[in-house]
Amino acid sequence: MKAALAGAVPSPNIWHHPRIYELENEAADPDGVIDAAMRTVRGTAGAHVLDIGCGDGYHLARFARDADRVTGVEPHARLAQAARARTAGLPGVEVRTGVAQRLPVPDASVDVAHARLAYFFGPGCEPGLAELRRVMRRGGAAFVIDNDATRSTFGGWFRRFLPDYDPERVERFWFRQGFQRTPLTIRWSFRTRADFEAVVRIELSPQVADEVVAEHAGLEVDCALNLWSRQY
Repeated sequence: MKAALAGAVPSPNIWHHPRIYELENEAADPDGVIDAAMRTVRGTAGAHVLDIGCGDGYHLARFARDADRVTGVEPHARLAQAARARTAGLPGVEVRTGVAQRLPVPDASVDVAHARLAYFFGPGCEPGLAELRRVMRRGGAAFVIDNDATRSTFGGWFRRFLPDYDPERVERFWFRQGFQRTPLTIRWSFRTRADFEAVVRIELSPQVADEVVAEHAGLEVDCALNLWSRQY
């Protein structure tokens, strides 16, 4: 069996380091800033929630607390299997192996779509966004959470890691696709210094990671994100 489906964009972190990425998920946004911002656009109560690029299913159980139905879609077979194991026994939760440009759900069946750090940098995601238009119900909302490289401590690290990254081009892309931008600032709060260093090393190049570990003390990092939302 192939590790991932054809057409999937390889993830540089969770595909290769799922246990360390779990530490990142646990550290990210302990204050619930992202979920609160999403609720101001569209809540998940009674909804069919689609989590695109769900990884090992970290967010699925939280959606299942008030959603009527939750579907996770993940192109990496081992991660999809882990997500199924993680959510086994949760009513209304299903994990399917699939890619964003061929979502394995029916037309007009989704109320809330969620893609957190899964659509990468915008341009190139057009086939996946066309699929969103197919699967979203009237009155539904899609959310894409991505890095904001223009600000925050992590944003500075991100620019050092990817100096050719053009955040203005990315923003123009999402606006052209009909999405609205909500800038957010969250924090990473790690339990141990070892956890912090491990996550830094899967998110940045070795050189930049070495610099960050040497210059940044403590267990917390401020991180800027863009919440892109579109109502259908």
